[in-house]
Amino acid sequence: MSLQIESITLREIRLPLVEPFRISSGVTTTRRILLLELVDADGASTWSECVAGDFPNYSPESIDTATLAIREWLAPRVLGRRFETPGDVAVALSEDLRGHEMAQAAIEMGAWALAATKAPQSLASLLGGTRKRIGTGISIGIQSSPEDLANKAEKALGEGYRKIKLKIKPGQDLDYLHAVRNRLGFDAPLMADANNAYTLDDTDHLVQLDDLDLVMVEQPLAWDDVARHAELQRRMRTPICLDESITNIARAEDMIRLRSGRIINIKPGRVAGFAASKAIHDLCESNDIPVWCGGMLESGIGRAYNVALASLPNFTIPGDVSPSNRYWARDIVSPEWTMDADGWVEVPESPGLGVEVDRERIEALTVQRETLRRTSRV
Repeated sequence: MSLQIESITLREIRLPLVEPFRISSGVTTTRRILLLELVDADGASTWSECVAGDFPNYSPESIDTATLAIREWLAPRVLGRRFETPGDVAVALSEDLRGHEMAQAAIEMGAWALAATKAPQSLASLLGGTRKRIGTGISIGIQSSPEDLANKAEKALGEGYRKIKLKIKPGQDLDYLHAVRNRLGFDAPLMADANNAYTLDDTDHLVQLDDLDLVMVEQPLAWDDVARHAELQRRMRTPICLDESITNIARAEDMIRLRSGRIINIKPGRVAGFAASKAIHDLCESNDIPVWCGGMLESGIGRAYNVALASLPNFTIPGDVSPSNRYWARDIVSPEWTMDADGWVEVPESPGLGVEVDRERIEALTVQRETLRRTSRV
């Protein structure tokens, strides 16, 4: 199914969170979200989402740098050109380019959804997904006290979440995690996420996480580090999961070769899209490394892409694909994303994204927009 993208409309919307979300590097109350609407020469259209945040504290990218990259460098590489597969789009976007993975992913993943719309088939099936439903985890931000964190975790477990991720940072870690473990017991599937808040000087402290029987500890050390994680993993029984460090398949290969971790969190925006995500998935599957799909406070559009990716067979750990109402009073898709009482999300079988985009709501939330074409901008 060939593609020829004729226009890409960029929109920035502002979507308030139902409650502030705090991690080791800061707090988010309103999400600035960059949406893309892609239109094919045959008249087919779809939406995608750039997951870059306000500030370059998760990766070097931000919504502003991504907008610039798409406008000036990336869109001109694809507009008006005919591609036989979405994989060809990925090659065109990445050639002689350093970084800007989230900006690349916004276009590349949109190309996959456009191909699925035209096929017509579901995005999950086009990717090769085999799961009809996926397990759902929740990510709980840093709380003001151990008791507050335990209360939130207990509520999440009661709602059916199949994995509970607890954000930590120095000074708000062991006491907080012990409070949750003592409240929920050792059968509860808990993990910790440090968002690179520690160094190897904290090794003796981090080794104490082994007493908590966690599913994993995610990205304890620097965002661009693989070697030091190997040293830490040798000291810890708890599996280390790498997130920020895995920006492409070569970094995944490094992790496996150095034994820097035992699990990978694949966020498609972080690795430049679906082609790279599938390659990392396949590499991990052949090396018995389980993977799961993390979240970036996406709207329902971004969530559609994560759900489709998590339908691939080696996504054996519940992902951060919480229902829409976990984050938003009202999402921008219909139906909104939900999970059942046992923590499962159904993988859509309808063509394309599998959800309808609420254009009227997006219009109401839009603060700026521009349309890119092969020879002009509006």
